[in-house]
Amino acid sequence: MTIRHATRTDVPQIMSLINEVVPAMNAAGNFQWDNTYPNAGVFEVDIERNQLWVAVVDDDDIAGIAAITTDQEPEYAEVGWDINETAIVTHRLAVSPRYRGKGIAAALLGEAEQEALRRNIRLLRIDTNIANEATKKLFPKLGYQFAGEIGLGFRPNLRFYCYQKAL
Repeated sequence: MTIRHATRTDVPQIMSLINEVVPAMNAAGNFQWDNTYPNAGVFEVDIERNQLWVAVVDDDDIAGIAAITTDQEPEYAEVGWDINETAIVTHRLAVSPRYRGKGIAAALLGEAEQEALRRNIRLLRIDTNIANEATKKLFPKLGYQFAGEIGLGFRPNLRFYCYQKAL
C-alpha cells in the first residue's frame, strides 16, 4: 500500500469509491453521507488545498481516502475543545468495502499523525456519526479519546461523536 496526495485525475476513482461506500454505510444505518455529500466538488477543493490523501493498493486501485486538514467545525467547542488551538483534523475518511479489515483506515490516520508531526502540531481531532460502529471501535484502538457528542449544522438531524489524540 502507498499513501500519497490525491490528484485531479484521481477524482473519478474517488467518486467510484464513494459510490461503493455510501450504500454500505446507509445499509448499516449510518446516514452521514448520501448522494449529495461528499461530492466531486468537495474533493476537488481538498485536492486544490493539498489536503486529500489516498491509499493506493494493487494496480493503482484507490482503497481509501482521507482529508487531512486543520479545519475544525464550530460545534467542536460544544465538547470543550478550544477550536482556536491548531489541530490536525481528519475529514471524509472512507475505505472501499472491498478493502475493509486490511488496515487502510489505520494507515490513513497514521498519515494524519505524520502530517501533524511534520507541521509541529501535537493535537489530532476527528468526528464520526454515532451509527458508525467501525470508527467507534477504531479511534480508541489508535489512541483517540472520546470527547463527547455534537450535532453539525451542515448535516442536520444527525449526531456525531468527537475524538481527540494528543501526540
